[in-house]
Amino acid sequence: MSTLGLSSTDQKAIEKFRREAVEPSETKLVLLYFTAAWSNPCKTFGEMLANLAKSYASRGVVLCTFDIDENKIIADQLRVQSVPTVYALFQGQLVADLTPANSEQQLKEALDQLLKQLPVVADNDISGDIEQLLPIGNKALEDGDAETAVAVFGQIYDMTPEDAVVAGSYARALILAGQLQKAEALLAALPEEMKNKPDIHRADTALALAKQAMSVNVDQLENLRAKVENYPDDDEARFALACDLIAVSDRDGAADQLLAILAHNRDWNEGAARTKLLQLFEVVGIEDPWVAAQRRRLSAVLFR
Repeated sequence: MSTLGLSSTDQKAIEKFRREAVEPSETKLVLLYFTAAWSNPCKTFGEMLANLAKSYASRGVVLCTFDIDENKIIADQLRVQSVPTVYALFQGQLVADLTPANSEQQLKEALDQLLKQLPVVADNDISGDIEQLLPIGNKALEDGDAETAVAVFGQIYDMTPEDAVVAGSYARALILAGQLQKAEALLAALPEEMKNKPDIHRADTALALAKQAMSVNVDQLENLRAKVENYPDDDEARFALACDLIAVSDRDGAADQLLAILAHNRDWNEGAARTKLLQLFEVVGIEDPWVAAQRRRLSAVLFR
C-alpha cells in the first residue's frame, strides 16, 4: 500500500498494518479481524475468536484486530463489506476469507486445513502459557465448572496433545459438560502408549460411570433402596444401589453401601465392592480430602 498523498491518520494506519500484520505474516498465519464498536455480533464473535487464536498461538497463529471506523483505509483496501470479517494473511498475501466460518468448530477446521498447507513457523515456547492455565483448569474441574474446564483444557490440549495428564483432564472436562461422545472419541484416538497412563484410565472410568448414569431412573433407584432396606444381607442389590448412586453423583451414599458390603462379606463377588470403591476414589481424585476420609473408613472395615 502506497502512502503517497495520504493523510497522517491514514499513513499511521498503514504503518500499523505493516508492523502488526504484514511483517509477522512472513512466518506466522495472521488473522485479520475487522470489527466495530457499534456491532453487537462482534462482541460475542470477537471473544470467541480471541480465545480460539490463543489456543492456536503455539502453532503460529496471530490475531490482529482492526476497528473499521479507525482503520477505514485498510478496510477499504481489503474490500471489507461488513463486520465481523476475518481474513487469513500469510507472507503478505490473503490466503483465505474465514468470514463464512462463523462457528468455533468451522473456524478450527479452516485453521487446521490452512496450517497443513502453509509452512507456518510454530512457537514452541508454550510452557509459560500452560503453567498459567493448568491451575485455572484444575480448579474448574474441582468446582464442577464444566464450561470453564472445557475451554481451558481444550486450549492446553491443543498445545500439548501428547501429554497424558492434559488429555485425561480434557476428557474429564468434556464428561463433566455432558459431551460424552466427544470425550469417547478423544480417548479412543489416543496413541496406544498413552492409554495405560493413570490419568487416561481415570478418564475412562469417569466415562463408564457417566454412561451408566444415562440408564438410571428414579423408580429403579427407589426400588433398590427399598430392597436393601428390607433385605440388608442382599449384597447384590446393595451393590447395584451403590453403582446407581455413583452414577447420580451421590458418592457419600455409594461409599456407605460399598462399605456395608465389605463389612458383611469382604470377598463377595471376588471383592467387587472394594474394586468399585477404588474406582470411585480414582474418579474423585486420590488426593481429594473426601477420598482420604473414605480410605480411613475402608481401613477400619478391612483391618478390624
